[in-house]
Amino acid sequence: MRTKITLECTECKQRNYDMMKDKKTHPERMETKKYCKFCKRHTLHKETK
Repeated sequence: MRTKITLECTECKQRNYDMMKDKKTHPERMETKKYCKFCKRHTLHKETK
């Protein structure tokens, strides 16, 4: 079952991206480097609740 998740910038705390994730194959929280339009650079984004 795929669920909708939100990614938050670790530096400015803005919620920038919505994605879909399969919780059965990836039960841990997702972390990825994405572009933040508020910081104007690539930063680490983490999955929020």
